[in-house]
Amino acid sequence: MTSITKSIHLTQSPNRIQSRLLVLAGIFLGLYALALSLAPAARARSWEADYRWNHWLGFLAWCILVTIVERQSRRYLPDRDPYLLPVAALLSGWGMMTIWRLFPNFGLRQTMWFVIAMILFTLGLRLSTQLEFLRRYKYVLLTGGLILTALTLLFGTNPTSEAGPYLWLGCCGVYFQPSEPLKLLLIIYLSAYLADKQPWERLSSHTPLNGENKQGVEDTNQSGSKSSSLPLLAPILFMTGLTVLLLLVQRDLGTATIFVFLFAVIVYLATERKIVIIMSAFLLLAAGISSYFMFDVVRLRIDAWLNPWLDPSGRSYQIVQSLMALANGGVGGRGPGMGSPTLVPISHSDFIFSAIVEEGGLAGGIALIGLLMLLAASGLRIALRAPDNFRRFLAAGLTAYLIGQSLLIIGGNIRLLPLTGVTLPFVSYGGSSLLTAYISLLILALISQSANTNPTPPFNPSPYIRLGIFLLASLIIAALVIGWWSYVRGPDLLERTDNARRAIADRYVRRGDILDRENIPLVGTQGTIGDYSRVYNYPVLGSLVGYSNAVYGQSGLEASLDPYLRGLRGPSELQVWWNHLLYGQPPAGVDIRLSLDMEMQQKADELLGDHAGALVLLNAGNGELLALASHPAYDPTQLEEIWPELVNDTNSPLLNRTLQGQYQPGTALGPFLLAAITAEGGISQIPEIELSGNLKTKLDCATPPADTSWAEVIAAGCTLPQIRLSQELGDDAILKLYDDLGLFTVPNVDQNNQQSLPPPIIRSPIEVINGLSEFWVSPLQMALAAATLSTGGSQPATQLASAVNLPGTGWTVFPPAGEAKQVFSQPNADGIAVLLADDKLPIWQVVARTPNEADQVITWYLAGTLPTWKGAPFSLVIILEEDDPEEALAIGQAMMEAVLRVE
Repeated sequence: MTSITKSIHLTQSPNRIQSRLLVLAGIFLGLYALALSLAPAARARSWEADYRWNHWLGFLAWCILVTIVERQSRRYLPDRDPYLLPVAALLSGWGMMTIWRLFPNFGLRQTMWFVIAMILFTLGLRLSTQLEFLRRYKYVLLTGGLILTALTLLFGTNPTSEAGPYLWLGCCGVYFQPSEPLKLLLIIYLSAYLADKQPWERLSSHTPLNGENKQGVEDTNQSGSKSSSLPLLAPILFMTGLTVLLLLVQRDLGTATIFVFLFAVIVYLATERKIVIIMSAFLLLAAGISSYFMFDVVRLRIDAWLNPWLDPSGRSYQIVQSLMALANGGVGGRGPGMGSPTLVPISHSDFIFSAIVEEGGLAGGIALIGLLMLLAASGLRIALRAPDNFRRFLAAGLTAYLIGQSLLIIGGNIRLLPLTGVTLPFVSYGGSSLLTAYISLLILALISQSANTNPTPPFNPSPYIRLGIFLLASLIIAALVIGWWSYVRGPDLLERTDNARRAIADRYVRRGDILDRENIPLVGTQGTIGDYSRVYNYPVLGSLVGYSNAVYGQSGLEASLDPYLRGLRGPSELQVWWNHLLYGQPPAGVDIRLSLDMEMQQKADELLGDHAGALVLLNAGNGELLALASHPAYDPTQLEEIWPELVNDTNSPLLNRTLQGQYQPGTALGPFLLAAITAEGGISQIPEIELSGNLKTKLDCATPPADTSWAEVIAAGCTLPQIRLSQELGDDAILKLYDDLGLFTVPNVDQNNQQSLPPPIIRSPIEVINGLSEFWVSPLQMALAAATLSTGGSQPATQLASAVNLPGTGWTVFPPAGEAKQVFSQPNADGIAVLLADDKLPIWQVVARTPNEADQVITWYLAGTLPTWKGAPFSLVIILEEDDPEEALAIGQAMMEAVLRVE
């Protein structure tokens, strides 16, 4: 009675486990399908949306077929492994839902292939668990597979591209890839052949079988095994080599790699000879190197694998977009139907794993890898318990095929391995792949039935354990790499300007506005949810505010203030988390107020006109940037139409010259050299040497009058007097002066951290004054330096983004980006400003000509209010990329007149 009870318990236990796991899989897929249906409403944040319903056809087919197969497996294979069917069913259901979500037409086809696969699986449950027919007809089966594969050389086609490779047979919308079942046929052939050579296999085994004398075995092995191994291995070497050669001719290198891997695994399990693994690895390495030089597609994929960032929008587009999909998924994923996986080419097949991780996150990726681990453990457990060598080799080979191919394609998706173009078993789109995977699963189920009913003969389990460790360790490494891209590197990847997912999200979530100091919108958002677009109300500011474009990424303030404008910063962490949970998107962006004065900005743009150059107007007291004009400008609203012209324009309209332009300061540094030398006692006389010709606006530097003052030659930008000043100060004092003036620091204008620049190598002060050094400055840096002469020697911290409109709080002023610092003493700075004073306006001013590049002379204009000015202090810097001091002086004085009049 006890034995009967035990037998009933053993029979019911696999059924119970399998049933419960399938129920859990059905619940998961049902919730997944529901989430896909509701995704349009979540994106639109409204119940008035176009819901998705067509994928429920796939889910219904899955439920019906899985229920039938589950009941049939109870009947015909009561002692089967209970984990095989649930794992495969969940993987194929997950893949099918993802394909429906990506491309509904392919989802319908995949559902039809799933129906066929499950019917074949159900019918196959009636087969004998001995699988003797596979063993008996191994040559016929493999030869038939080779013939079908060879036919693709004559009648091959490619249903997705006319450019090839032509690996399919078929027409009229129904296609079949012979190389997929060829993997299964090769495993059957290798397993059957090596099992048939059992006496030879026993001689090379470490453990004697059937009671044979160990010493006798060793003696026989020493005398005959080494000499007889090659003849016995010759047939499988020939057949495998023929198969691989045929695939190489097809240029199906991914499948050829899998074949070499399967050959190495099965022969190693049969012979326990590590040299097989070593030689196969060497063969793969040699094949990879030779293919790199022989095939363009291999060279492209290896180059993209080694460094995808060299050409992220061209040859490396696939892998870069795949990595961005992983990053976009983060830890928890965007949610079913909420990501942008279609940005990755062939996302329903080669890159379906990236699509799953983008919407399922790191958690989804690890869950899928966990299912593969369970499949690997089940398959190897079946192999270890198989009743004979044929079924043992067969079970291990099938497991190696399913997991090895999964690793190969997942590794390509996550940049762990080069791309190969194979499918992810059970998951990717493809009827040939799905049928082959389910036939492999059927064979494993049949072997597991016999493994639980027949005794297992003694054998050495070490090779199988080593194989299991290798497969599981590889899956763990893959999971860690997914975590690297999703969690560690994710934020950096998402901030790349070529990440189109941000622009797509901007169509559904309102982006914050960029306003001037009077809350007049410079950049805004128009449209409705799903159709939002940016509006640039003052296009001339394009180089400053930048753009946010789905094709060309982001630049300017649109890029640097993106966390606020996108709603990632500003709203509370709880709001960000809640919106991500519900919608897979951040909350609405917040508005940013700039310090720009539109009246002054328009005046600056009007004065610059068609001149190439820049103008910076600064409130020298608090560091507010009132005008930033960069010419030539461009219109961000016309970006897609004029992009080729912009990138090829030698005048560089995309460059924001006020902040990013780099120019030789030359003699424009004169006022600061004079201030520094005055602090040390000063120089009383102009050097009695011939002055080289320079600026002739107010003073002829070539023949100055005898009573010319230092202030006059500095204001006129004369060269040799400034060389004298530089020599008097010395190199160390000059470097300290430039550092104190902030000329070695990139100013912080957008709430980002300041960046320190390495001090330039100044071999001689003469080089700097003559514009021949490696010392370059921006107009903004010079404006900050000029501010010291209008504020009693103090230099303010810059401010462009002045306030943010926080939800529930209102306008909140940004804290200063830094602190003001004293560069010169007040008497010293005031004295220099008075020395450089204009005779009509209450300003000081300097004009300087400086060589900038080969055959180019630029003109600087520096000005500021005098210490006697009662209003807010200002500093102004103009750079003209032309040799025209008179024009620079006219523009500068007109701008200062407008500033003083308004003030």
